[in-house]
Amino acid sequence: QVQLVESGGGLVQPGGSLRLSCATSGLRFSGVAMSWHRQSEGKGRELVATIEGGREYKWYDNSVKGRFTISRDNAKNACYLEMNRLKPEDTAVYYCKAVAVGGREYWGQGTQVTVSS
Repeated sequence: QVQLVESGGGLVQPGGSLRLSCATSGLRFSGVAMSWHRQSEGKGRELVATIEGGREYKWYDNSVKGRFTISRDNAKNACYLEMNRLKPEDTAVYYCKAVAVGGREYWGQGTQVTVSS
């Protein structure tokens, strides 16, 4: 059974930092493409960052480029999102997603990030 569990969200002041983690199980993780998405109140879910399984190519949305860093640890079957210089508009529920070989998608339950003074 595949499971994705996010952690690391919380309340942070503008300009602060958080590190989100996505622990996975049940996947051949090294071959899985991982991504982080977010959904703020009243809006659709948007893609924030991706990292491939093989070449570890990374992509970022323009809104987070230069502030967020996606990474993975294949030995720990985990993916991370380091978020720096956070802004109030980064407030959202953050989800990780895995796309396995064959295209099947798996989602975590989400973790709340609130940026407020």
